[in-house]
Amino acid sequence: MAQKTFSKSGKKRSKKQQTIFRRRRIVFGIAVVVLVSFLVFCLYSLSRGIVAVNREIHHADVYAISRKEVPSPTKKKKSGVPDCSATNVALSLTPAASSFGVGGSMDFTTDIKYDGSSKVGCLVDISAFNVVLTIKSGDDVIWKSNVCPVDADYRLLAKGDEVKQTITWPGTRTGSECVEESTLPKVDRGVYSAQLSLEGHPKAKSDPVGITVE
Repeated sequence: MAQKTFSKSGKKRSKKQQTIFRRRRIVFGIAVVVLVSFLVFCLYSLSRGIVAVNREIHHADVYAISRKEVPSPTKKKKSGVPDCSATNVALSLTPAASSFGVGGSMDFTTDIKYDGSSKVGCLVDISAFNVVLTIKSGDDVIWKSNVCPVDADYRLLAKGDEVKQTITWPGTRTGSECVEESTLPKVDRGVYSAQLSLEGHPKAKSDPVGITVE
């Protein structure tokens, strides 16, 4: 026997009303499903965001800690060996010739010899930036080997040790800034003096030698 459908007023619903009621229930059900799905998506996204933020915070903390634990590569541990100075090294300078022509160049042999008495010796940077060749005309500084920076080259010198190298003066005049050698002006004819010195140690220097540019 078919079940009768009644409205809240007790009256029997028509087929049209029953159809409308079913449609409303279907629409309501779909709306509920959509709403629940949206809430679940929001909760999921929020949880993923919190996890990502925590991960970034943790990563930053670990990175900061690791940065503190790794020593700076620019820091040098003290070896206990003193720097070379006028008290423990002797400098000498020998030109390849006594003169050269305008537009030419001159090679100089530099010699750094240990002259101290300590058993541990001394430590010196033998690069042209620290062992400086200076060319002068009277009191006028014409050229210096340390205008342009170069890599340091540290050596340990002890009794009986000496280091010989070659520094070339290209016959030009340097300025206060490092520029391409080809852009520097050539010096004029005249008599110039050359001297070797140790940067930061004014008393550590060689005897000056005369060079003639013809």
